[in-house]
Amino acid sequence: MAFAFEKLIVYQKAVGFADAIATAVERFPRGYGFLGDQLNRASLSIAANIAEGNGRFTKPDRRNFFGIARGSVQECVPLLELAARRSLIQQDQHAMLKTDLEEIAKMLSGLIKGLDNRDS
Repeated sequence: MAFAFEKLIVYQKAVGFADAIATAVERFPRGYGFLGDQLNRASLSIAANIAEGNGRFTKPDRRNFFGIARGSVQECVPLLELAARRSLIQQDQHAMLKTDLEEIAKMLSGLIKGLDNRDS
């Protein structure tokens, strides 16, 4: 792994989540492309913002990007809920993906708190 952020478990989980979403939305029927596109963008934004934040030099910049990643986690929740309500994903898959989001959100909160507790 060439980049430091690739060693972060939260980054690895975020990439795994985005991959699972990409696979799930491939099966969405015609007419639900809007939902699949938004889910793909939001899920990929989690990992992308972790990576970008890790590349920043100042704590405020890092905190900002990690916060954006956490916001993208929150964005995925209603999108997954709608996908489940429309039977685009199975209830067990919905539950698993939501559990993944909860874990990623907790890890991001820990990453942000760690920045706040760390000296310059």
